[in-house]
Amino acid sequence: MRTSYHEQLDRLVARLLRTSRLVAGMMDRAGTALVEADGGLAREVIADGETLDRAKAEAEGHAHAILALQSPVATDLRVVLAAIHAVGELDRMGRLAIHVAEAVERRYPARVVPQVLVPRFVEMGRIAVWLAVMAGQAVQSRDAVLARTLISVDDDMDDLHRTIFTVIDYQDWAYGTTKAVDAALLSRYYERFADHAVSLAKQTTFVVTGRPQWTDAVPAQGGARIA
Repeated sequence: MRTSYHEQLDRLVARLLRTSRLVAGMMDRAGTALVEADGGLAREVIADGETLDRAKAEAEGHAHAILALQSPVATDLRVVLAAIHAVGELDRMGRLAIHVAEAVERRYPARVVPQVLVPRFVEMGRIAVWLAVMAGQAVQSRDAVLARTLISVDDDMDDLHRTIFTVIDYQDWAYGTTKAVDAALLSRYYERFADHAVSLAKQTTFVVTGRPQWTDAVPAQGGARIA
């Protein structure tokens, strides 16, 4: 019975890892669609919302079943509570990837951001995908050191987010208000995606130490706090 119980916990964590890879893939393809102005690829990412819905429902149902039927305590209880919180973070990350894809589809066949900003968005996409993958691995391995590494990488995303606004605010910006608004929103989507990945990784520390890390918010642009 106890072996079966721990197998249930292992399967729950494996679900989170698969979902983290799902949202990483969604953001990767959304970023490609953004850079290449690929409306078809953008629509594929948007359609992945249904897969994300199923993954969220299955993980939540799995976690709630463990709580109801197994009455976990101590570290096992923290694993389940962290998993429930992580499901929400992963869902938000997937929705942000969809927002990027929707912006591409909305402007297609035109490019949603001017070429001058493309290298910055390529780098933001690279960081976002890496954070999503590593956050899933941190949850699976319960590696608090890896979780802290993600926080430092998130600082790079914040720096890129700020440079986007610097370029938009520069007096020689020649691409119009619509592209400025699109670029600002897209940059915010990437920045928030990274914030949620960090929050997800911090569940590792909660499992290891028992301290509820979601109360320790990461500062965001303009002094805002992670929800």
